[in-house]
Amino acid sequence: MTAASRSLQITGLAGAAALRARINERVTAALEPIALRPVAARVAFFDDNGPKGGGIRCALTVRLPRRPALRVEHVAGTPRLAFDGGFDALGRLLERYRERDRDSRRRPKKYFAAKRLTEGVPRRPQRSRKRPGEQRRSSARES
Repeated sequence: MTAASRSLQITGLAGAAALRARINERVTAALEPIALRPVAARVAFFDDNGPKGGGIRCALTVRLPRRPALRVEHVAGTPRLAFDGGFDALGRLLERYRERDRDSRRRPKKYFAAKRLTEGVPRRPQRSRKRPGEQRRSSARES
């Protein structure tokens, strides 16, 4: 992600420069095909059980303009496995998002469809809206 309009924030991961570089590379590549440019992406790591050991939770959140945030989580034994599982879930979510966006662009909007329907039909000439009885009255008065 470029620093000009978007940011990637990684929290809860002490050290691990190689994992940070991997996260930055993969998240940036996954967000490139989206038509809307994300405002922010956040990758947060939490230790679920604290000092007892156990699972590491990785939460990935992507904020898009004028849309609800996309958020996925995954729990695994190490931060890398947690990220990989969460990233796979984010990839599936982004794919559904792209499909939904593509499908909505393929369907014509109602005003566009109505205009296309009326353009192909030749217009009938406008007839006067006088009723037959009104014509007789006016002609009767003239004579």
